Amino acid sequence: MSAAPLLEMRGVGVTAGDRRHQRTLVRDVDLTVAAGECVGLVGESGSGKSMLVKAAMRLLPRHAAALGRIDFEGRSVLGFPRRELAAYRSRDVALIHQDPRAHTNPLRTIGDFLTEGVVATRLLSPREARERACVTMASIGIDDPEHRLTQYPHQLSGGLLQRMMIVMALLHSPKLVFADEPTTALDMTVQSEVMAILQEQIRERNLGLLFITHDLDLAAAVTDSLAVLYAGAIVERGATADVYARPLHPYTAGLLACRPSATAVTRLRPIPGRPVSAYEAGPGCPFAARCRFATDECRTTPPQLRAVEDRLVACHRVEQIRAELPQVVHS
Repeated sequence: MSAAPLLEMRGVGVTAGDRRHQRTLVRDVDLTVAAGECVGLVGESGSGKSMLVKAAMRLLPRHAAALGRIDFEGRSVLGFPRRELAAYRSRDVALIHQDPRAHTNPLRTIGDFLTEGVVATRLLSPREARERACVTMASIGIDDPEHRLTQYPHQLSGGLLQRMMIVMALLHSPKLVFADEPTTALDMTVQSEVMAILQEQIRERNLGLLFITHDLDLAAAVTDSLAVLYAGAIVERGATADVYARPLHPYTAGLLACRPSATAVTRLRPIPGRPVSAYEAGPGCPFAARCRFATDECRTTPPQLRAVEDRLVACHRVEQIRAELPQVVHS
């Protein structure tokens, strides 16, 4: 793993709206991804995961703005001029979307879909692009790649089409890949196959991967480290094995407790209440209204990320409740 990170975020925030009605969507996020490393970003819908990736690629909508520092190989992404930004998006990074059918044109062939970007940016000639697409397809186990180039999206299964999204992401040999819930629409068997492909490519190509998901079990199977996001802020961050085995924040414990068991029929225990966005959070801990451990301090004073055992946790009462959290998860 590289000593210097490919991607480094420091104090990153995202706001949306005009000066009179501005809303905070992401708050003060610190995150790094190194070459050969898979970092998981976990949280419920609306927690700010996708907004963070859009900020890192400078793909935020016009009414939104990124704050803080986002560096790629030591260069400021937010300060890139137009030409350097285009090179960053077309050569250095790639994005795998969660719904391949929503990001393919049903009227164009898979060959056109895969090669259009690298040909338009003059990275490869049309012939070279098709040859590399075939080689990349073969490398991840897709049979008869020449024929696949002539097919249309509706002729492929969901799992195969998601593999094509991976091929497109890898075609220009990026250094960093953002995977935004790439297995959401797939069944469990296909999920495992797709994630195995991604893991193999990370090792072979020494890629950095930022893997966005709401599924802690899936994140635990493929990532090296985890950042748990709630209301636009990281509430727990550490090595995946440590966070998964013994969560220290009530929200992380709640996510683990409400997941279905793969080996037994058990009643699910959902987290009470509803998730809130960063702009809805009150003056204290944004999770306080859903947390059975909350005190008056939690409701009035925002907690800061601090070192607890082997990770960083944003919780006022972690020392008092960490002995109970394993029971919360496994009871």
